[in-house]
Amino acid sequence: MRLIYTICLLSLLSTTAQAKIYRYVDDQGRLHFTNVPTDTIYKFYRDEEKGTRLSTLIDHYADRFHLDAALVKAVIKVESDFDPKVVSRKGAQGLMQLMPQTAREVGVSDPFDPGQSIYGGTYYLRRMLDIFNSNLDYALAAYNAGPNTVQRFGGIPPYDETRDYVVKVKKYLDYYRNTDAHID
Repeated sequence: MRLIYTICLLSLLSTTAQAKIYRYVDDQGRLHFTNVPTDTIYKFYRDEEKGTRLSTLIDHYADRFHLDAALVKAVIKVESDFDPKVVSRKGAQGLMQLMPQTAREVGVSDPFDPGQSIYGGTYYLRRMLDIFNSNLDYALAAYNAGPNTVQRFGGIPPYDETRDYVVKVKKYLDYYRNTDAHID
């Protein structure tokens, strides 16, 4: 009996979880993915191994908003550590930690949906880079503390949280640029 249990356990551990993934692109250009299509608008996309969905979303939206995918990964790492259900003590939600007002401004109705969160976060990050003339430090500070705060201080505000945030994101940016690290 113990032998049968061991064989069953080993066979479960050795199989790779794969699923058929379906997607569609809505009128705003947002990608929607599912493994259980509920409508004919979803078209077969590919068989995916667990853990690659976020990479696909990150790559798509980084490309769409002309961002470095490593930067998007770094922001997600620092914001949520890739936990799509996290809520900060200040009320920011999801992978890219969108505040409810910011989520509404960028057209995100469900910040806990990874696709919507990455869409909204990358769109907002692109806006911050545009506002601050591609100054990464200022854009990251604005992502964390808000653009008005960065403008009021003429740069990174004198808040430990914001200063630490900029340093951490840049550290992970270097990490993701220089490794083939898996993100989830």
